[in-house]
Amino acid sequence: MASPSIHRSSVPSSPLQRLSTFKDRSNLPSIISSSSSSSSSPLDTFSSDPVFSAFLSPDFDSTRFSSQALSSGSAAARAEKLEDGIHLLEKQLRSEVLSRHDDLLAQLSSLKEAESALSTVRSGISTLQSSVRRIRHEIAEPHRQIRLKTVQLSNLHQTADLLQFTVKILRLSKKLNDLMKEPERLDLSKAAQFHREIQSLCDENGLSGISVVDEEIAWLSEIGNRLRSDGMRVLERGMEGLNQAEVGIGLQVFYNLGELRPTVDGLINKYKNQGVKSIGSALDMKAIPVSSGNFGPGGVHRSGTPQIGGGSKAKEGLWQRINSCMDQLHLIVVAVWHLQRVLSKKRDPFTHVLFLDEVLQEGDPMLTDRVWEALVKSFASQMKSAFSASSFVKEIFTMGYPKLFSMIESLLERISRDTDIKGVPPAISSEGKDQMLGAIDLLQKSFLALCLSRLSDLVNNIFPMSNRGSIPSKEQISRIILRIQEEIEAVKLNGHLTLLVLREIGKVLILLAERAEYQISTGPDARQVTGPATPPQLKNFILCQHLQEVHTRVSSTISALPSVAADVLSPSLGAIYGVACDSVTSLFQAMLDRLEGCVLQIHEHNFGVQGMDAAMDNNASAYMDELQKCVVHFRSEFLSRLLPSSLTPAVSTSAETICIGLVRRMASRVLIFFIRHAALVRPLSESGKLRMARDMAELELAVGQNLFPVEQLGAPYRALRAFRPVIFLETSQLEGSPLLQDLPLSVLLHHLYSRGPEELQSPIQRNKLTPLQYSLWLDSQGEDQIWKGIKATLDDYAVTVRARGDKEFSPVYPLMLRLGSSLAESTPASQKSQVSI
Repeated sequence: MASPSIHRSSVPSSPLQRLSTFKDRSNLPSIISSSSSSSSSPLDTFSSDPVFSAFLSPDFDSTRFSSQALSSGSAAARAEKLEDGIHLLEKQLRSEVLSRHDDLLAQLSSLKEAESALSTVRSGISTLQSSVRRIRHEIAEPHRQIRLKTVQLSNLHQTADLLQFTVKILRLSKKLNDLMKEPERLDLSKAAQFHREIQSLCDENGLSGISVVDEEIAWLSEIGNRLRSDGMRVLERGMEGLNQAEVGIGLQVFYNLGELRPTVDGLINKYKNQGVKSIGSALDMKAIPVSSGNFGPGGVHRSGTPQIGGGSKAKEGLWQRINSCMDQLHLIVVAVWHLQRVLSKKRDPFTHVLFLDEVLQEGDPMLTDRVWEALVKSFASQMKSAFSASSFVKEIFTMGYPKLFSMIESLLERISRDTDIKGVPPAISSEGKDQMLGAIDLLQKSFLALCLSRLSDLVNNIFPMSNRGSIPSKEQISRIILRIQEEIEAVKLNGHLTLLVLREIGKVLILLAERAEYQISTGPDARQVTGPATPPQLKNFILCQHLQEVHTRVSSTISALPSVAADVLSPSLGAIYGVACDSVTSLFQAMLDRLEGCVLQIHEHNFGVQGMDAAMDNNASAYMDELQKCVVHFRSEFLSRLLPSSLTPAVSTSAETICIGLVRRMASRVLIFFIRHAALVRPLSESGKLRMARDMAELELAVGQNLFPVEQLGAPYRALRAFRPVIFLETSQLEGSPLLQDLPLSVLLHHLYSRGPEELQSPIQRNKLTPLQYSLWLDSQGEDQIWKGIKATLDDYAVTVRARGDKEFSPVYPLMLRLGSSLAESTPASQKSQVSI
């Protein structure tokens, strides 16, 4: 049976091996394929047999099979069948061995060769192990000696280095000691450098434990503290005195000590804490009793409210501490800026490292920014807390906001001025200034609200909405104006705050205009001009004068301020001016309509009458007599109540008030209106010209004495003075007369109709208009449009003359064409010379 055993070990997948266990049913197909050439194998028979198939199952249990065989009652038959199966398998196994006999022999030969080679290898390994043991024995002792000598050499090197470093430390310590023995000639930077080298040698080379070094280290610690103290004293003295040399020495000391950044950080924190503490002390209401001595008069309760009689002292103490705080903040910021400036310039003389690069890393804020940010944050927080916690502080800062604002602005200005060095960034940027001013935004809003409330209350008191008929007194109006002037005076030194206050004043002026407008009387009684002044008119006069007073005095107050101040108040002053005008505009319009009605009566008078009697009549024309009576009546009943009593012919237009302006415009309109309709008079005889000249003199006298000095009316007066001699000039003399420079061409063209033949119709005659209708049309047209209307009449005249067969035109015709053509060619210039109506 040795042969089958060898076959199972060399060929694990043999059918004999698998048949010996009957455990793996999945291998049956391979067993069948590798069997003899017979058509069916024992395995096929076994798999289909109900008894043998159980042995092929992977979970075959012999005990269970035996139990089943015994219980079936055919155990003997079953045993016999199993014996047959065994014989069949042995026969099959024998057949397999015989069929593979050559292969089995070849496998056996290979095994013998492997056993022979393995024996040779074992012999070589034994020899190698023997050689290794001999070599190990030979080199073990030299290796031990080499390792021992190496350790010895390393110890010698370490000892030599320690001795060398110790000697170096002792030598440096002696130099440092020699420096420290001469305080008056002590070079702090050099001493700090020696200290740093000694400390570095000790730390880097582990010299602790050496007695002489330990003694030097103890002494070195004292020297280090002294160097830090002296260096900080020099550094702080240089910062306080803004001495760059001392600051540079102090920084070099700490750089040599290797402590530059922590020292600068500590110094910055120190200054920040000083500033924060100064702000807290300034706004601490409990600090006032310290200056007062006790809680008697002038003391302050814990709530921040002064005791009875102590308000003025508490207020004074608060402002003094705020002022001291501003000075302290100025010193702190300038000192830090000076330190930053030196850091940005100072370099180590050996390494050429910029000190600022040692202190700041990329992305870090500048030193001044760090300090300023902390100060602003503390100031805003303390101010908000004091404002909320103490009504006394709130009242002081609200009413005295301009003073607080001026202190802060003065602080910012001083810092900017003291840190304004070319090539060096300032201590505070514009954003930083805005942050500081923004810290008191709450106070600003409260102050502006208080300003608006004070002024609004005055307006509401003198113009109550519940009583439309109430008219304020002059004293009440003066009180409002005085209050406005006081508000402006309190902030005029600060441009930004002035504009903010002016905006609030503008709101009050708008409110005043609205309330005054509500009080204006309207209706027929307010517009009548034939009788004495009515109560509604008198009421309107008072309103107009009050508003005129407000407009004049407020305008005078802001005239000393920059032009932007006038721009801020311009809309509200315009509203005051508009309401003041509205209060009397209807009356002035009614007076002007009455005077124009009188002038229109000129067309009812016959100026074409000939004869000496008409020329020698010294009486004024009826229409002019009525106009004079109206002007005198207006002056006595209305204008005397509106115009200042000091109004004289020499009154200056620079001091013109609202009413004076209205009177001036009315006087100008009367003169122009008279010239216009005097030019339209047709026919005009020589005696008629004399009467018209006399009427002009009467008009000039009436207007000058009762309305406005005619010499100050400008173009209207010059036109009146020019028209009087023009009517006496010959037609041939008109074109080159210098008088035409002061006379609108439309007036001259209308006058020339009175010199022409009857068939030369004027625009009034051609269009069948009344003088009033034509006058209204002239008011709405420019000189070029007026010429077009006149040109149409000249064209009609030319057609008539040619139709009649005449070859000559009236001398007036070509003159009018030439004048009109020149007007058409220079329309802009003619419009400039036209008198405004």
